[in-house]
Amino acid sequence: MRTYDFTPLYRATVGFDRMADLLDRVMTNDVATNGYPPYNIEKTGDDAYRITVAVAGFAPSDLNVEVRENALIVAARKEKGDAKRTYLHRGIATRAFEKTFQLADHVHVTGARHEDGMLHIELERQVPEALKPRQIQIASHGSVDAKAIEGQTVEA
Repeated sequence: MRTYDFTPLYRATVGFDRMADLLDRVMTNDVATNGYPPYNIEKTGDDAYRITVAVAGFAPSDLNVEVRENALIVAARKEKGDAKRTYLHRGIATRAFEKTFQLADHVHVTGARHEDGMLHIELERQVPEALKPRQIQIASHGSVDAKAIEGQTVEA
């Protein structure tokens, strides 16, 4: 098990403590959950993503997908209906799990579907217009626009 000390990062940066906390959480979660269940994260467009979680053995009613603050939480709990079965080998794990994915700012879940033992969760980055980059026109000193900006009246 590897552990990293992020204390120097806190001392050398201002306002990045959320990123350091996220790195620390990711390192801790990967070790703790042991990779169950397996999942993929793919980029499907410029601002679109898909998380696919392998949920073999779980029905859609056994799954719960929830968004809390900047976290996507995928959980599953199987009802105990296997008491009557006797397994010689049980390779399909249907144990309960809770998987947390940290979402960046302005990333929203747009949908989820269960298909062929896979849970597909669609995400999209929706940056508000106020935060998008915008081009600012530069006016020259002698132009009409520059005088209007300075508060002077323009005579025609």
